[in-house]
Amino acid sequence: MTTFTSMTPTGEVLRSTVAAASVFSHRSFGIDAYSIGEPAALRRHPHIVRFAEVEADLDLLIDRAIAAIADGEPIEDEILGHYVHIASLVRAVSFREGKLLEQAVERLAKANPNIVVLTQSLKLPLVKAALEAVSGNDWSSLDGVKLDCEAPAKGSYTPDLILVNRTKHLAYILDLKRSLASYGDTSRLEELKMKMMASAMVLPDWLYKNHKRLMIDTVEVAIVDGASRPSDHASGIWALSEIDDLLEIDGVAACMAELRLRFGRRVQQLLEAEAHKALGVVAMAISHTAPAAAIVANPLIALNGPARTYEEERAMAAPDEDDGHGDLGCFDDQDEEPEPARIRVGFARRPPRH
Repeated sequence: MTTFTSMTPTGEVLRSTVAAASVFSHRSFGIDAYSIGEPAALRRHPHIVRFAEVEADLDLLIDRAIAAIADGEPIEDEILGHYVHIASLVRAVSFREGKLLEQAVERLAKANPNIVVLTQSLKLPLVKAALEAVSGNDWSSLDGVKLDCEAPAKGSYTPDLILVNRTKHLAYILDLKRSLASYGDTSRLEELKMKMMASAMVLPDWLYKNHKRLMIDTVEVAIVDGASRPSDHASGIWALSEIDDLLEIDGVAACMAELRLRFGRRVQQLLEAEAHKALGVVAMAISHTAPAAAIVANPLIALNGPARTYEEERAMAAPDEDDGHGDLGCFDDQDEEPEPARIRVGFARRPPRH
């Protein structure tokens, strides 16, 4: 068995981008233009998918995602007030976009009959021996190591998708992120990689026992960044714009780019509508409490009584020079040791009622 992070030959990413641009350049001539064959020099894979062929399915996925986002019922928040609906929508978008990417990849993968996409019941055990092997060894030195999925484990990991290429006996463990920007330099990304690599060591045995004796001899892990920032294949980071090479289907990246574009437009329309509602409520509240002219004429509010300058506040707060406050020397004449006090510790409790 071979286990490693996915790699792409030098130069193929550039050709993938050119191919994607070629697909979109035909759109100005209408849907029928998709029948124009791509130049052989730009074809890297035997299978191809065009957006016109999957447009109805992808639009349906977008409609479902938008409906799920809009149906959420936010919990009242004293801080956010009338804007709580907007905050709820933003949180829902982050979750639903990730699910949308998973569903779209599953649909587009059907263009390659050799690919099996697993999406349900993907709870892979984090076997203790696998975690120790990954944490104590270089990933490249673990090539060929396969572990029993029923060995003692410490928790589990659920990938977003598992892609199995039946002709190559190759499996990909994929984790799709709408954006890796939120991970930054934190340890969360490294922890995710550790879980994925440990899962890769038990995946062959797990597939054989749980998915109709499905046999593989190579496992690759990839974290796919939906925002398509610069990738790092040596550490398992892939841009969404490079996904053609994982599915071995030309045109998938172009379809995913169009999907995100359409989803983004719908999300922004939803946010704009909710923002207008919130601003309308605020405007009504202001009109019922005080004239707008009065609000503009008094933009500053003195929280500490009459308005004072910074120097006046300092003068009022400054103690007298001779009062001795703040002088630690006032304790020098105390020779007696303080009596030991009994300190009680414990959970906070309500004070007794009188």
